[in-house]
Amino acid sequence: MCGIAGIYLIKGIPNLKERIQTMNSSIVHRGPDAEGSYIHENLALGHRRLSIIDNREVSNQPMHSNNEQWHVVFNGEIYNFKEIKEKLNYSFATNSDTEVILAAVQEKGIDWFIEQSNGMFSIALYNSQTKDLFLIRDRLGIKPLYYYNDGSNLIFSSEIKAILKSGLVKSVFNELAVDEYLANRYIRAPFTFFKNIYQVNPGTYLHVNQELSMNEVQYWDIPKGFNYSNDFDENDILERFDFQINKAIKYRLIADVPLGTYLSGGVDSSLITAITAMNSNEKINTYTIGFAEINEFSYAKLVSDQYQTNHHEILMKKEDYMANWERLIRYKDAPLGVPNEIPLAVMSSKLKEKITVVLSGEGADELLGGYGKIFRLPFDYENSSKEQSFYESLIEKYEYVPRLMRDQLICTPVDYRAIFDKKIVEEFKERDNRENIFNYFHKYHVKGLLQRVDMTTMQASVEARVPFLDHELLEFAYKEIPYVLKLKWKNEEAKSEACNMYAEDYSEELDIPKYLLRKLSYKYLPKEVIERKKVGFPVPLTEWFENLEYQARNLLSKCSWLKEGVVEELILKSKKEVRAGQILWMFINIEIFKKNYFTKEWQW
Repeated sequence: MCGIAGIYLIKGIPNLKERIQTMNSSIVHRGPDAEGSYIHENLALGHRRLSIIDNREVSNQPMHSNNEQWHVVFNGEIYNFKEIKEKLNYSFATNSDTEVILAAVQEKGIDWFIEQSNGMFSIALYNSQTKDLFLIRDRLGIKPLYYYNDGSNLIFSSEIKAILKSGLVKSVFNELAVDEYLANRYIRAPFTFFKNIYQVNPGTYLHVNQELSMNEVQYWDIPKGFNYSNDFDENDILERFDFQINKAIKYRLIADVPLGTYLSGGVDSSLITAITAMNSNEKINTYTIGFAEINEFSYAKLVSDQYQTNHHEILMKKEDYMANWERLIRYKDAPLGVPNEIPLAVMSSKLKEKITVVLSGEGADELLGGYGKIFRLPFDYENSSKEQSFYESLIEKYEYVPRLMRDQLICTPVDYRAIFDKKIVEEFKERDNRENIFNYFHKYHVKGLLQRVDMTTMQASVEARVPFLDHELLEFAYKEIPYVLKLKWKNEEAKSEACNMYAEDYSEELDIPKYLLRKLSYKYLPKEVIERKKVGFPVPLTEWFENLEYQARNLLSKCSWLKEGVVEELILKSKKEVRAGQILWMFINIEIFKKNYFTKEWQW
């Protein structure tokens, strides 16, 4: 895992080397082990290395192909690099996955390499003969990649702060992002909170020529086609599912440094821990964090005891939470999206004392419908009066700060809302609503979780790996696992009873969300972990509401993106919402972020 940076100019500038080094320095936390740069005419590539595979200096980046034509900086892992390597006729100087990228591209081309690869990656590849630059992002968007292009300067990096540190870009607050963030907790690609700074879309690459013209190539998308079969062998599917999960986890155990797992006590992280422990020659380190007010330590301990892990419990106080809030916004270059980002970051800093790679459970709920209260919406919608569209029903359930509340409080435009509404309504026309909800969560929701896991780990120089977002596992789940094995009714009577109810009342009572994963888990885990109700990563924000009220009055009374005089109304409305603490917390996040990034001059 690393950080990458780059500058591509129409006209040369005398301090190009200084600029790329400044960019590198701003993301040193992503790669404290080595630093490098490559300059060719009007192009500079920068790299900070966190050594994971082949820790020798010979594997430092930027790295160059044997024919000296291709030059690469790379953030991430190609898990199947050894298999790809066997298909190539190339004289290798390292045992790294980075060199396999160069070899594959030199011999077979970029498209061949991408099609073969299983991994998480943000890659910049430069061809010094043709002067073409390629910016490539992995299928699900696990690794971040941002860029700015004004037609004269193209600047890119793993983090926005490095783009700003180039000294070539003005930092301008993107007001359109306010409504988008309050709805979704993050900004959907390709947009960001900065005007003219964009995300490379997941599953795409940008082909940039020496005139800085860009062509976007989409090489992957969420699978089309969904399995609705009622004629299947459940045990056969379970066996194949077991194989796919084991394969995804085993790939993510490939490392030349110590690794461990997050162990929250939920099914997802517990299953990863179990399979990791079973495939490790040494005791693995596991980590959980919680608060005195609320934690899941007892469930995590059950799994730790069963697999004899070196388990670490971290108890966090309110004071620790508040002290880390603003610091982590400066790492993320955006408002925090999920309250548990702060404890996850604190836990990551702790685990860095013993390990460098951690496996995490993001993506399991999206894979098999784990959020039962919302994944059952298609069923509820079919049994309702249908006074609104299915998409409108989804938005009403999904968005964090309700639309009416946003419209009453903020004074910024809602253009992104209109863009995505139109786009997703069209997407929904192509599929059954049961498939639409899975597609929505993989295409949009999971991206916010991935931003969370990248920031919280990389700020501590830790690499996080997410086996449930292995693209082959995802494709298997869409095509091979019948819908009725994802969300399973306990019996026909339960299904009939649910027709007159809403999912928030019957989910996990009359049905079993994530059924196949739970069934598989009986092979590995204590039943107490499997059979308890789903709990998110709890942070007692509502209990701390008084502190948040104080901050809101302090920070928000004169902010430019809120309507005048609405702070007390915001506090009152927040109290009436189920997510009272989180809603107020999100509003405060925007202003803390804004004060850190838009009150100083970045250009030089």
